[in-house]
Order: sequence, then C-alpha cells, then structure tokens
Amino acid sequence: MFSIFQRGLQKTKTALVRGVQSLFSDVERWDEASYARLEATLISTDLGPSVSRRIVADVRDKYERGLINTDADILDSARTLILDILCRDGIQPIRLNENGPTVILLVGVNGSGKTTSAAKLTYHFRKLGKTIVLGAGDTFRAAGVTQLQLWGERLDCPVIGAPQGSDSAAVAFDAIKSGIQKKADFVIIDTAGRQHTRTDLMDELLKVKRICGKALPGAPHEIWLTVDASIGSNSLVQAKEFGKVFPITGLILTKLDGSGKGGVVVAIKEELGYPVQFIGLGEQMGDLQLFDPEMFVKAMF
Repeated sequence: MFSIFQRGLQKTKTALVRGVQSLFSDVERWDEASYARLEATLISTDLGPSVSRRIVADVRDKYERGLINTDADILDSARTLILDILCRDGIQPIRLNENGPTVILLVGVNGSGKTTSAAKLTYHFRKLGKTIVLGAGDTFRAAGVTQLQLWGERLDCPVIGAPQGSDSAAVAFDAIKSGIQKKADFVIIDTAGRQHTRTDLMDELLKVKRICGKALPGAPHEIWLTVDASIGSNSLVQAKEFGKVFPITGLILTKLDGSGKGGVVVAIKEELGYPVQFIGLGEQMGDLQLFDPEMFVKAMF
C-alpha cells in the first residue's frame, strides 16, 4: 500500500524536497528573503498560505535557536507540523447504518471524478466482502448512466439508472429501495456535476438529498465531495462553496498523482476541517485508497 502512496505523491515530493534543498544550499545565512522563498516553495505545492506561514514561523524559531542546520531539519519540521494537522480530531470512520444499507451520496463539480470514484469505491468495498447497489444519478450527461452501467458490469454490481434527462432524485429513491430489497451493505449514488456558483443546480442536489431521506430515514448517511486535487487551491474554493450548501461529511481527493499539488490535502484540512476519506493515487481500481495521514506524510517527504 505504501508503494501506491509513494508513487501517487512522487511529483509532490519532488517539488517540495528539491525546493527546500535548493533553498538551503544557496545561502550561508538565512534572512528575510530566505524565509520568503521557503514560503513560496511551500505554497507552490498548494499547502496553502496558512499552513505555509506556520511552517515558516516554526523553521524561523528553530533556526534562530540553532536547532536547524540542514535541509533535512527543515523537512523534518514541516513533516511534524503537517502530520499534526492531518491527525487533528483523529480518523473519522464511515458512519455505518445499522438498520439497512449505508447510503453514500457523491457530489462535486464537472470532471472531478465522481463516476469513476463510485466505481472505485465499489471495488474497495467488494474486496471487503460488502454488497453494493449503484445509483446512476448523473442523468444530465448522455454517457453518465452508460459509464456507470459499464463499471457495474465489470464489477458484477447492480446499477439503477434512468434515461438521460430523467429526474436524478427519482433514481436515488429507486437505488435506495433496491438496496433495501437486496439487503445491500452500501448504496452509492452518483450525481451530475454542479458548478457551485449555480444556485438552481445546487437546489436540485438538495432535492436529491431530501428524497434520499424519504426512501430511507437518515439517508444519506455520508455526503462525500469529490475534488480534483490537480487544480490545487481552486479545489479549496470548491470545498468551501459546497460546504455552504451541504453538510459535507468527507472528501475524496482525486488525481493526486497528476501534479505536484498534493499539499492541498493539508490546506483543506487546516482551513475547513473536512475529513479526507479516500485519495486517488492513480488510474487503476486499487489506486483509490483509504486516507492514512502517517503514510501520506511519509510518502510526501
């Protein structure tokens, strides 16, 4: 599993470690310009201004007290602080429903990876011996339902869908009822991509959420926001805006392997406090991994 984390975060590690190493080797004595360059290096991995400033402040304090002598000392200081942020509040377990299937509603903007994440989550839970029903609620895209149905065939998992243009809330209702009938462990509901700036589209998602509760009291038990980590700090903006509308219970950060912006995981945790449930570290089914803070930080450095 660590090799998956290591491979997926290779670009982030390279950007961070090389940046710090070059900074430390370029000067004999650190000054204000050195700290500014360090902060810029940290921000370039999308750790965010808040986290970057905290790391710089810690490094400055230790350097002035003679506790930092090498680039490795700087990286160790950053590693300790980042791990502390990610472990804050502990690991949030999935809120399982003891009286029927656990309903997971996936939301996010266009192209964030919801449909693929639904398939990868199915693969993950199937490996644990769980049964799943998929709800193809992306009835806006012509290929939205078809794509999930193809995944369902490959994973031997039932998919509840409807023709393009159908009411996605009705699909969610039918998927949950099917999950109850089949005594499934999980019902995972995909939804159409929504721009967080469009109030009308967000209202439609709220309708889906309400209908889930009518199909099964208490549902959805989890509302996970899929975020494309490769867009860096813009993903933080998306998470903020969706959080204003939905009680987000977790994040799935996709495409972390595609850029050196893995620090956004830390920025989102620091600024919003949302627990990261899964991270996407590649294109294969098994590359969607349960988030492990210690393994993440180890791979990042």
